[in-house]
Order: sequence, then C-alpha cells, then structure tokens
Amino acid sequence: MNSGRGRTQSMASDTRSASRPHETLTRLGVPSSWYTMLALLKFAGAAGLLIGIFYRPLGIAAAIGVVPFFIGAVISHLRVRDVKAVPVPFVLVLASAAPLVLGLATL
Repeated sequence: MNSGRGRTQSMASDTRSASRPHETLTRLGVPSSWYTMLALLKFAGAAGLLIGIFYRPLGIAAAIGVVPFFIGAVISHLRVRDVKAVPVPFVLVLASAAPLVLGLATL
C-alpha cells in the first residue's frame, strides 16, 4: 500500500513554481487561486495513505478522499479533450482505490 509516494512527489512539483504543472492546470481551466489548495489536498491524501499503513481507519478515510480527487482529474482532462494525459490520473485512481478496497475488506 505504498500508493502515497507518487502523490507526494506530484504534490511537491505543484508547490514549486515549475511551469509544467501550472500550464497543465491552466489548460484544464483550473483557477490559479486553487493551486495551493489542490496541492495541499494531494499532500494530505498521500500522508493519510502512508499513515494508513499503520492505522487502517485513516488510510480508508484518505482513500475515500483521494479516489474522487483523481476521478475529478480524469474528468477534467476528458472535458478539454486532453486524452494523452488521462492514463496518469486513471492509474492513480486505481492505485488509490486499492487501499480502500483492501482496507474495507479486512475490517
């Protein structure tokens, strides 16, 4: 259940003033005022999934938040017909759903 690692790296790139994430968010129509909040949400989700390895209820709660976050990313890319970028958030949906399903199955 180490799916939080990729999101932590992704969040780190969002908080820097690197142009690529900003260009992508702009292309998707995300207001610049949302950048920090989205980065913090990704960081919180990644941290929750990592801590959830040791404290299952937190991991389940984090996955419940992270899965819709990345479903929204998939939808955002599809909305602007950016189909080349869909696989990355789609894989993250699946990677985030795994801890949710496994956590609920072993309660």
